[in-house]
Amino acid sequence: MTSPESPPLEGRPTAWQRGLRLGVWVLLALALVSSALLWQKLDNIQTQLARQSSEAGLSAGQALVTARQAQEVAVDSAAKVALFDQRLAEVALQRSQLEELMQSLSRARDENLLVDMESALALAQQQAQLTGSMEPIVLTLQAVDVRLARAAQPRLARVQRAVAKDLARIKGMTLADTPALLVKMDELALLIDDLPLANAPPPKALDKPPLARTPTEAVVQWGERLLQSVQTELKDLVRVSRINDPQAALLSPEQSFFVRENLKLRVLNARLGLLARQVDAVRADLKLSAATIGRYFDPGARTTQTALALVKQMQTDFGTFEQPRVDETLAALAAAAAGH
Repeated sequence: MTSPESPPLEGRPTAWQRGLRLGVWVLLALALVSSALLWQKLDNIQTQLARQSSEAGLSAGQALVTARQAQEVAVDSAAKVALFDQRLAEVALQRSQLEELMQSLSRARDENLLVDMESALALAQQQAQLTGSMEPIVLTLQAVDVRLARAAQPRLARVQRAVAKDLARIKGMTLADTPALLVKMDELALLIDDLPLANAPPPKALDKPPLARTPTEAVVQWGERLLQSVQTELKDLVRVSRINDPQAALLSPEQSFFVRENLKLRVLNARLGLLARQVDAVRADLKLSAATIGRYFDPGARTTQTALALVKQMQTDFGTFEQPRVDETLAALAAAAAGH
């Protein structure tokens, strides 16, 4: 009996070999397809790389051109910045010079303002001394206050405060009545000639006789008058009176003339001192005038008492006399001018 499967024939491939060959051919076909695909892919990649390289070269060229342009712009910008810095430095220098000039002009303006105000106050003070009125100083201080307010400088605040203080003080002052004092001095000067000396004899009082009706009565009256005159002369040979000052007792008629003239000059000096607002000189002249009247003239006489009363009244009125001054404002102006 034979086996159901026949042994293979020589020279005839088997199924396995055919399958193997088929598989090899499939693999080769696949390999060829894969190679073709890979080659196509590589070709695409090369093409893309070439295109990218070309684009990269073009971009690099553009970038180089842009870089050169940027460099040129940077150089131009640097030149412009340097020129701008130079001009900015010039502007800063000009600004500093302008500020210095403005400060110099401001200082000069302030100095001129201070000098002007100081001159105005000095002139107003002289006018007040000459006229005896506070109005020139008050008006000038008010004008100075307005100018200081317009200037609005912080360093002048001290001057403005001093002006306010002087203005308030002067407004509260009471000046002596100069015309009334001058009238009293004139009255005193007129009384000097009528003042009786302390060593002068008392006035002779002769009774006036009645009118004579007959020649006999006339002779009798003449005899009585002659006798009365002789008695009066005899009484005057020896006279007893009280004189407090020995110098007044020894005063001769020639010396009494010079005493009166000296007293007149003293009153005249007081009058001139009042007009010139020389306070201390007026007070000294009034004091010496009162001393002279009390020393050399009869204190019991009515004219002497009137003269002493006039002098005392003038001393009282002049005792409250105060010369209007602006020393605080002038000191503040000097300090501001010195830069303090």
